[in-house]
Amino acid sequence: MALDGPNHSHVDGRGVTAARRTASPVRLMLREQLGQRVDGAWWPHSNRLATELPELVGVLSGRLGEVVDISVNWSLSENLPDLNSRHWQNKHQHLMAITGRDASANLLVIPSLTPGSLAGLLLRIAAGLPLTEAHQDTPLFRTATEIVDAARGNGALKAPAPAPRERRRRG
Repeated sequence: MALDGPNHSHVDGRGVTAARRTASPVRLMLREQLGQRVDGAWWPHSNRLATELPELVGVLSGRLGEVVDISVNWSLSENLPDLNSRHWQNKHQHLMAITGRDASANLLVIPSLTPGSLAGLLLRIAAGLPLTEAHQDTPLFRTATEIVDAARGNGALKAPAPAPRERRRRG
């Protein structure tokens, strides 16, 4: 799913609806069937993820239901991996688990400074969308596949289980 343009409502083939009122679209793609180690990817416009999070949540709520939890596999002091060089191989990929009332999704977070050609491939590969043979026969495709495979190897972020109800014994 990719959204674009100001003041537009979009519905993608996966049932995601979003009304957009900003000049910067939410750059997000999701698998049709959720529940994978990586269900899709999000490519924020800046490294200030917190400022873009409300837009992401707004878009995802159409697919996941009301968002009730967000988990990440990195600390606030940790920078996103630089995908512009091979140094990404030495770092784990950043994943975000978004839990809604109806469904959950594990997203690969693509650093904002990633070149558009690589980010576009990452979005599509993470979402399990088809690519042409011409795209698949390139070094950039192989890099994108390696990055998504590395993210899948990090393990999925699991939605937190509901807290068990405490039972008191009367005695």
